Amino acid sequence: MPTAIFGSIEAGAIYALMALGVYLSFRILDFPDLTVDGSFVTGAAVAAVLIVGGTNPFLATLIALICGFAAGCITGLLHTKGKINPLLSGILMMIALYSINLRIMGKSNVPLLSEETVITKLTAFWQGLGLDNGIQAIFSATGFVPKTWGILFLMIILAFVVKVLIDLFLKTDFGLAIRATGNNETMIRSFSADTDLLKIVGLGISNGLVALSGALVAQYNGFSDVGMGIGMIIIGLASVIIGEAIFGAKTIVRATFAVIGGAILYRIIVTLALRVEFLETGDMKLITAFIVVCALILPKIIDKQREKQRKKRKRTEIFQKANESGEQLAAIKSNS
Repeated sequence: MPTAIFGSIEAGAIYALMALGVYLSFRILDFPDLTVDGSFVTGAAVAAVLIVGGTNPFLATLIALICGFAAGCITGLLHTKGKINPLLSGILMMIALYSINLRIMGKSNVPLLSEETVITKLTAFWQGLGLDNGIQAIFSATGFVPKTWGILFLMIILAFVVKVLIDLFLKTDFGLAIRATGNNETMIRSFSADTDLLKIVGLGISNGLVALSGALVAQYNGFSDVGMGIGMIIIGLASVIIGEAIFGAKTIVRATFAVIGGAILYRIIVTLALRVEFLETGDMKLITAFIVVCALILPKIIDKQREKQRKKRKRTEIFQKANESGEQLAAIKSNS
């Protein structure tokens, strides 16, 4: 069990990058972008093919990010310039990317187990620091000693670096304009802002992060597969919704932190759910759907209960004040 939880936290930190991309499109731009299912695989496919071809894995991962950015921009162009419905724009791009990804890979699956990847390089770097021995000594009493803590720590650091960059970006004039576009497009357009450009760039950044996550997941798993992006948008939404429900989203800084936490919690919940005897690996999509439903319904139920409690306390306070006023009035009459 500890090994499975540890692996889920590692994977959650990588998928957090994808969740941050989904957060930008769905929460900031208020754009239901289904390109995610395709751009995730695009990142994985581009990185895998380049790495197999001998390209430096870090450069290959960067190129994958750029390709994801381009895919998001095309979705934005279909919507803004082609005047296509936002949902349909994402669906069209997602379908197109399926064939494009097959073209990139040349086959349905590209193995990376024998290749040097970002994950292997980071693992070697971490082991060179000699930090594993100290950390494992602390946890040795628990009987849980993983091979390395490097991927976990480095991926969490990467996720928080991206989070900070997003926080800073959304506080710039351009970032504020993107936020305003998602909040009230008519208002920001009245200030002569180019909302089309803002949407295109916003979707580009969103899908760039998704592709980056896809590239890292492919290197983490040791393969790129044309079907690995199916349902990815639901996983991203689940991460965002779970994070917001637990950690809150009153500010951008808090919301981006919640997304990272939600991505990790989602992976832990799925891992624990798969330990149930009557559930199988093939039930993962069903588990995801159930998690999203719970994440959407439970906060509303909790808020409703809180509102009932608040009204009950208010009625009690009014009743107490009325009783006190009545007692004071009776005392005055008796004295007079």
